[in-house]
Amino acid sequence: MPKALVYVTYKAGVLDPQGEAVRGALSSLGFKGVNDVRVGKYIEIEIDDTGNIHDDLERMCHDLLANPVIEDYRIEMADESTNGERQ
Repeated sequence: MPKALVYVTYKAGVLDPQGEAVRGALSSLGFKGVNDVRVGKYIEIEIDDTGNIHDDLERMCHDLLANPVIEDYRIEMADESTNGERQ
């Protein structure tokens, strides 16, 4: 069964308050070289190999998983030969 890996992040220029909080926390822990942090979502989807998987995944992302106004997304297919892990 194919597995899709979906990464959702804010578009460039969109404020990321969670990323800023993480950057501030890293700074307070002594990591002074961190200039920017962006926080996103990672979603794994196992999907039946029927129809056009790529088109279905695009619709899922556009309709539910990402807000296309403020977020970008990237879809990768996991390599089944490595137990579903991306190489």
